[in-house]
Amino acid sequence: METIQELFRQGGIMMYPLLFSSILALAVSIEKFLTLKTSKIIDPKILSVLDAIKSNEDINVAKNVCKSNLGVFSNIVLVALEYREESQEQIRQILNDQGRQEVRVLESRLGILETISGIAPLLGLLGTVLGMIQVFKVIAEKGLGNPALLSGGISEALVTTAVGLVIGILALISFNYFDNKANSIILDIEKYSTELVLKLSKL
Repeated sequence: METIQELFRQGGIMMYPLLFSSILALAVSIEKFLTLKTSKIIDPKILSVLDAIKSNEDINVAKNVCKSNLGVFSNIVLVALEYREESQEQIRQILNDQGRQEVRVLESRLGILETISGIAPLLGLLGTVLGMIQVFKVIAEKGLGNPALLSGGISEALVTTAVGLVIGILALISFNYFDNKANSIILDIEKYSTELVLKLSKL
């Protein structure tokens, strides 16, 4: 059984960008796992305060709670509360504008995972091409008289393709998972924002 160090050595120079890609993908995945939690973004304390809004005094309480728990959801709620005197249509437009800014926070760095999922297999393929060039150089210098040497060279050349595919597949899985998670949170925020606008219009 070959060790990771041996595989890394066999893969050649393209193993370095592949290693960097894997570390970067892992770091982004951990960061999104820790930050993209529904309960962390849509704070239950804010939801309970919004539920209790029945007068202008309750609105001031809600503002204070949002200001002490700043984040994507609280920023949107604050905008709705600040512009509550405007028409529903204007409030919705303002919330849409604010929402687009906040969505960028939720989706930040997901593009890195998407890029790695596409580029890692290509880096692996490039490593294989470079390895095959070396194999053909061996053929040119020593001929076809040593099949073991050739098969060893070819297997080494294919290491980077295998590693690149593994990294690309895992990065794609992570990207799809966190992208769906972000979209789910966005839909929840839209739902609560709409409910808040309707409630404010009845005060």
